[in-house]
Amino acid sequence: MPPAKKVDKDDIIKVAYKIADKEEFENINARRIAKELGCSVQPIFHNFTSMEELKNATIERIHNTYEQYMKKGSEEKLAYKGMGMAYIKFAKEHPKFFKVLFMRETSLTTSNFIRADNTGNDVIKMGQKLTGFDEKEQIKFHTKVWIFTHGLAMLVATNTCTLNEDEISKMLETTVRELLIGYKKNNEGKKDT
Repeated sequence: MPPAKKVDKDDIIKVAYKIADKEEFENINARRIAKELGCSVQPIFHNFTSMEELKNATIERIHNTYEQYMKKGSEEKLAYKGMGMAYIKFAKEHPKFFKVLFMRETSLTTSNFIRADNTGNDVIKMGQKLTGFDEKEQIKFHTKVWIFTHGLAMLVATNTCTLNEDEISKMLETTVRELLIGYKKNNEGKKDT
């Protein structure tokens, strides 16, 4: 009889990640993973105390992928726009991952949702370079930008409409510019009163 196949944590997470990328996150279960790995469920529960622990590790791997997209976006000449484009690109290329991270029920406020991790904080900092706003003002402004960007990302992730990269880029750029002009004009009026 051949020796039992050695399966480690990373092998298991890779399979769960692959399932979550191609199907639905809910399809991650011990039997399915064991079948993909060609083993029993025993190695899964040897490496993880529960399916919840495995799913959390998978979400962490998904989040790492998202962070790679955002880091690449932050390296663009127009970093704030680059990060918006990266957010939408992530949604387009990994719609199931986007759903897991950004289309779920949460009790967070919009600003807390945006700043739930370091990536959100990086977006705020890049936005400050563009607008010149202090952090508090940038969070208010970015909330409006994020709602628009998130809407585009959801349209792309769900194939609600087809938009190419150039269309998305132009929409994002003009909308952010218009929002910024309107935001500054609105706030100038408030200072005068």
